[in-house]
This record gives sequence, structure tokens and C-alpha cells, in this order.
Amino acid sequence: MTAVETQMTYSNSYTIQHEEHHQYMTQEDDWDRDLLLDPAWEKQQRKTFTAWCNSHLRKAGTQIDNIEEDFRNGLKLMLLLEVISGERLPKPDKGKMRFHKIANVNKALDFICSKGVKLVSIGAEEIVDGNVKMTLGMIWTIILRFAIQDISVEETSAKEGLLLWCQRKTAPYRNVNVQNFHISWKDGLALCALIHRHRPDLIDYSKLRKDDPIGNLNTAFEVAEKFLDIPKMLDAEDIVNTPKPDEKAIMTYVSCFYHAFAGAEQAETAANRICKVLAVNQENEKLMEEYEKLASELLEWIRRTIPWLENRVAEQTMRSMQQKLEDFRDYRRIHKPPRVQEKCQLEINFNTLQTKLRLSNRPAFMPSEGKMVSDIANAWKGLEQVEKGYEEWLLTEIRRLERLDHLAEKFKQKCSMHESWTGGKEDLLSQKDFESASLMEIRALMRKHEAFESDLAAHQDRVEQIAAIAQELNELDYHDAATVNTRCQGICDQWDNLGTLTQKRRDSLERVEKLWETIDQLYLEFAKRAAPFNNWMDGAMEDLQDMFIVHSIEEIQSLITAHDQFKATLPEADKERMATMGIHNEILKIAQTYGIKLSGINPYTTLSPQDISTKWDAVKHLVPLRDQMLQEEVARQQANERLRRQFAAQANIIGPWIQTKMEEISHVSVDIAGSLEEQMNSLKQYEQNIINYKSNIDKLEGDHQLSQESLIFDNKHTNYNMEHVRVGWEQLLTTIARTINEVENQILTRDAKGISQEQLNEFRASFNHFDRKRNGMMDPDDFRACLISMGYDLGEVEFARIMTLVDPNNTGVVTFQAFIDFMTRETAETDTAEQVMASFKILASDKNYITVDELRRELPPEQAEYCITRMTRYIGSDGPSGALDYISFSSALYGESDL
Repeated sequence: MTAVETQMTYSNSYTIQHEEHHQYMTQEDDWDRDLLLDPAWEKQQRKTFTAWCNSHLRKAGTQIDNIEEDFRNGLKLMLLLEVISGERLPKPDKGKMRFHKIANVNKALDFICSKGVKLVSIGAEEIVDGNVKMTLGMIWTIILRFAIQDISVEETSAKEGLLLWCQRKTAPYRNVNVQNFHISWKDGLALCALIHRHRPDLIDYSKLRKDDPIGNLNTAFEVAEKFLDIPKMLDAEDIVNTPKPDEKAIMTYVSCFYHAFAGAEQAETAANRICKVLAVNQENEKLMEEYEKLASELLEWIRRTIPWLENRVAEQTMRSMQQKLEDFRDYRRIHKPPRVQEKCQLEINFNTLQTKLRLSNRPAFMPSEGKMVSDIANAWKGLEQVEKGYEEWLLTEIRRLERLDHLAEKFKQKCSMHESWTGGKEDLLSQKDFESASLMEIRALMRKHEAFESDLAAHQDRVEQIAAIAQELNELDYHDAATVNTRCQGICDQWDNLGTLTQKRRDSLERVEKLWETIDQLYLEFAKRAAPFNNWMDGAMEDLQDMFIVHSIEEIQSLITAHDQFKATLPEADKERMATMGIHNEILKIAQTYGIKLSGINPYTTLSPQDISTKWDAVKHLVPLRDQMLQEEVARQQANERLRRQFAAQANIIGPWIQTKMEEISHVSVDIAGSLEEQMNSLKQYEQNIINYKSNIDKLEGDHQLSQESLIFDNKHTNYNMEHVRVGWEQLLTTIARTINEVENQILTRDAKGISQEQLNEFRASFNHFDRKRNGMMDPDDFRACLISMGYDLGEVEFARIMTLVDPNNTGVVTFQAFIDFMTRETAETDTAEQVMASFKILASDKNYITVDELRRELPPEQAEYCITRMTRYIGSDGPSGALDYISFSSALYGESDL
């Protein structure tokens, strides 16, 4: 702000009450017209007053050259008064006649009188006639009124106040002794001392010499004109060569220094206030940017992770699915925990930012769309829901693949046995051997066919089992279902063909049976008994080699019981074997007794006694092997049961411990005593104790992993699973962190608002007294009772207004933090938008706008550029190009308008 611009503030701040309370023209300030007879003084006054007038007229784009001539028509005189007062004068007469000029001068003189100035012996005619004495007197009167009158130091008069100001500013300087406004200034040192006192960078005072008055004066004139915007109003030679320089000229020139430097001090104060406000705003903006960045990164991670967890494309092999399960475990152990911490830190940063904004009287921070804390919480909730479903799907798929592998192997085994049995049966059924056979052979063929039909019926159940297994494999979406279907279809088609061929051969044999009557009953009986027994042995061998899947000791015990029951049937089966072998022995006995030569082949069956004995030996061999397999499975299930009990023993301790700690934390912010710092230390120690318990969680995670690797999916010994413990642990860490953050915010509130510890303790005691549920929250009725107990006189409207402050989201409760914020807002004081506007107005020399140069001159570079980039263009007609609107900027800092 320039010195000339600063001078305008003295006219704007002037009030007419000075005319009532203060006689402006005191006797000692009366115009001494006799002194104008001194040519040297007249010359000095002409130059000084002319320069002073031009310093103001140049703002209106004009100037004067001859002081007694250029004011004669009154036009520039009226313009001068408008510039220095900031007010509009009556419209001037445009004529060039003498009475027009007199009318314009009278308008100017009337305006001067309206400001409480008594004009003694100064008339409009004398000014119009170019009377130098009267013109200079009038200009001096204007200077006194608008440039010197408002100078006051310790309630002195204008002249004495200006002199006292000069004496105080120059007191520390050698060879300077200001006692008046004439000879005290002749050597130029007093002017140089004034400049050096306020701007030591402009003059090296140590190099000035008292014996060089002209050099000192010219140095002061040049520096003031170049750097302080104070025009040169005096000549060094005139001052030095005049025994007593003109007092009024010196006062006029020195008053310019007073206004220049006094305005700078005001500007410095205003700049400091603005810097403070802008520093707070910059810090808050930095926190907002950090929140936005952290929120964006967390939401992006959630956005990338959810599609991976939503991918339900099952792998075709157990190994691939187990790898997916291992990838999911890595996600839970490695990738997710840091994001849990980020989410917690994000909430803490958001709460801290809102507290700082509230403490600095700024509007609450509203994150970008989709980045609210609630948005992040919803996204996190969606992630955890998908995560839970993904784990359940993985386990279900592993069970499905396990079942599929079992069924596929069983299908192959049954198909192989069936195909082995059916091999060659179609060719056998298609033979025409009965056409050339003997009677005995025909009978043998007939009995053989009957035995085949019995065998075929016995195999019907196996075919149905094969079809049922194939159907189940299809229903479970087996990856090689096409091969299974093809093989099953081939077996079914072959089975249908066997049925057709069997029926055709029976028809043929029955046709010739009437022709052939001989049959060997013993061979037939052997075949009939051997075939079912052989099928029984096939079934027994199949059961003894059947694979099994169990998940508990009860299930394996059930299989052992069934096996024991099977072993109990072996004696009866041995009897059947002996009976069947007895038939064969009877055949051999009859043949030997009656000398019958046997061919060695039973015509009714392909089974031989050797086949029966071989299969019987195989059954007896498989029984102990089955015993061994079942006992090994018992050992495995017992190991699994130990893992279940080991996990349950820890989970039944950790789960209640977490619940207990959650309940303790919910009361700790209400029940804890001492200062906030002591509370903070206590809570952090509490937090450390919780963190130290993490090793128990990790050990439980290890037991959980062992259980899953052993394919243990249930545990009847505990109601807690690993997911419950993980969620509880994460909630516990988040809750203690939020509680610590609340105490930190209370410390911020206390320090920022100047609230004493005793006041905070009083607030806490009042809150605890009315927190009847002991849950850290008050109902509206309890809150009203609390306010009344603290001396508030509440009506319904006032209480409704207060509730909108402490419960803006209409949750129906008042938290302790909201209560503290309300009480500190009632007892503390902060900067306001009006104070910032007033500070900018000082920097702008009372204008409604401010320029870029003024901001860069008065504020530090960083703060100045901050304002320049954020202020909008001033749209008023009275502002120059590039002017900035500091009023809307100040309002926007406090949320009162859009920047």
C-alpha cells in the first residue's frame, strides 16, 4: 500500500462530530498571512503544496502546474476534494463566465466548511482572481483537515502528535534532535532517520554526514519518491539556504511519511492475520487431499478385490481348488490386514480433520462423491460379505470335487468289472450250437442258458448302480462327464442287447427242449448254487475294496460295525461254499461209482470248483486288509478330533476375552479419570496390552490352518470359528483406536479453544452424571436436564437449535465428543469471516477490491500466490483490470459462499 493511497483513509474515517467536540482551527494553527511576504517561504509552500495536490490529482488522471491559476475555475479544486475525501461533490457549473467559476469555488469551500473547518477571510472571489496568499492558505487548510488533523499520539493535537511521533522514531539516531518543523530538518538527517527506522534496507545511515545537508536531503527525497511513493515536495537548496524553512511545507512533507509508515504497520498486522488464517486453510486442504488419496486407493483395492472374490468358476481338479484355498489364506493373512489398518487410519484422519475444521470455524469437510466414510464402510461390508461367500464356496467345491473323485473311481471300478463280465457274452448268446448237439448237450445247453439268465439278473443291480453313479456325476458337474456318459451309454446299450439275445436263445432252446429230455441234475444244481455264491463273493470283494470318505469318529465306527457284521456272515458263507463243493464231489462220486467218463466241463456254467475256491481265498485275504484300512482311518479321525479340541480350547478362551475387552472399552471413555494426557497414556497402555495378545490370535490361526489342511470343516466343541475371532479382533483394534482418537480430538479441542483441564473435568462429570445407561451417550431428555443443571435457560425452539448442532444426523443420542464440541463452542472464540474481510480491507487501502501487486507486497510469497489463485475477479465498475474480490474469498474460507 503506497503512502499516497494511505492518505485517503484519513478522509474516509473522519466524522463530523469533530466539529462538535473539537475546535479544529486553534489559535496556534491560524494562518499567519504576514509570513507569506517572505519570498523564500512562499516559494517553498508553492512547490510543496503543488506536489501534495498532484499526488492526489494524479489518481484522477490530471495535475496542476500553477497553484494560483489552475484552481481559479474551481473544477480541479472540486476534483481534489473528491479524491482526498472519497465523497461526491455537487455537480460543477460548466460555463466559463466569472460567476460560473465563483459558484464552483463556493461549492468547494462549502464542502470544506461541512467538514468542520472555519475559513477565515478566504472568499471565492479571491481564489478566482488568483490571489496567491489566499490560495495557499486555502490549500494549507485542506492539508490540515485531510492529512494532519487525524494524527494523534497520546491524545495530543495534530501538530504536537506529529512532532511527538517524529521525536520517538528518531530518538535512537545520532545528530538528530527534532524540536520543531523548521530548523530541526535542515541537515536532512531527521528525514533519513525516519526512513531508516522503518525501512533500513533503503538507506545506510552510518554513511551519512552532518556536514552534507544537501546530500542528505536529496538522498531522502529520492528514496521517498522511488520506494515510498512520496513525491518530491521540497528543494534541498531552498531548505539549506533559508535561515528558517517554512514550517507548513515541512509539516506537509513529514505527514506523508507518517501516513506511509503508519499504514505499513497496519498492513503488517493485517498480513499476519491473513497468513494465520491461510496457513490453517492450507493445512486443512492438505489433510483433505490426503483423505481423498487414501480413500481412493482403498476403494480401488476393494474394487479390484471384489471381482476376484466373486469369481465362482470352479477348477476341475482337487489340486487346483486347494491352490485357490491357499491363495485365499494368503489374502486373509497377508493382503487384507494392512487394508484393515488403512481403513481404521482413514476414519481417524477424517475425524481429526473434522475436529480441526470445527475448531477453526470452517465448514465440515465433504469428501468427493462416493468417498464418504459411510461409502467406504459400505464398500468394506460388501467386500466382507463377498469374502465370506467365497470361503464357503471354496469349501463346498472342495467337498464336491472330493465326492466327484470318489464317484468317478467307483464308476470306473464297477464299469471294469461289468465289462469284464460281459466280455464275449454277445458272441456266446449268438451261437447256433444247439442245432447239432446231442440230447445231453441240448439239455446241458438249456441248463447253461438258465444259469446265464440267473447270472444276468444278478448283474442287473450293478448296471443300475453304474447308471445311478453316472447320473450323480452329471448332477455334480463332473469335468469329464462326456466320457462317463459315453461309457455308461455303451454299457446300457450292450445290456439291452444282452437282454434281447438272451430272450432269443431261450426261445430257441425251449423249442428244442421238447426234443431233448436228458439233463444232469447235479450239474444244474451246482451251477444254480455256484452262480449266486460267486456273485455274493464278487459283491463281497467289491465291498471289501470299496473306498470310503468319513469326517468323524462316529462315521468310521459305523463302517467298522458294518464290517464286523459282514465278518459274522462268513461262517454261513463257508457252509454254502462247502455245500456247493459237495455237489461237485457228488458228481465225481457218481461218475466214479458208475464209471461215467466226464468231460471235465460243467455244461451249465463256466464256473469251476477251482474258481469258487480261488475267489473264496481272495475274500479271506481282503478281510484283514479291510481291517487295516479301517484302523488307519480311526487313527486319522482321532488325530482330527485332537485338532478340533486343541482349536476349541483356545477359541473358547480368546472369544470371551475379546468380548470382555470390547465391553471394557465401551465404558473406559466414561469411567476413566485424570487429565486427558493421563487418559491418553492409559488408553495407549490398554492398546499395547491388546496388541501383545496378538500372539494368541496367530497361534489360533496356525491351529485353524492345520484343521483346514486336514479337511476338518466342523467343530462341535466350540461355538467360535476363525471368522468370528478375526472379525472380533479387527473390531477390537478399531474400537480402541477410535477411543484414542476421541481423546486426541478432546486434547486438540482443549488446546485450540483454551479450555482448562478443570473445565473439561467439569464437562465430563456433568456428562457422566446424566449418562444413565453408562454407554457414552445421552438421550435428548438427559441432555436437556444436563444443560439446565449447567445454567441454561432452554425453551423448545432453543433446545431444538442446540440438538441440530450436537446431533446433526438425528440419531437420537448425544455423544461425549459432540457434547464437548458444543460446550467448547459456547465458551471459546475463533476468527470470523468479518475479521478476515476487515484485514483485507486494510491491505486494500479501504477499497472493495485488492490488486495482485498489493497481495504480493503485503503477504509472504506462498500466501500471496495462494490468494491470487483462489480469489475471483472483482466485477465492480470502480476496480481496475485484474482486481480481485477479497470479500467473497473471505466468506468462502468459512463456508459462507462458493469460492
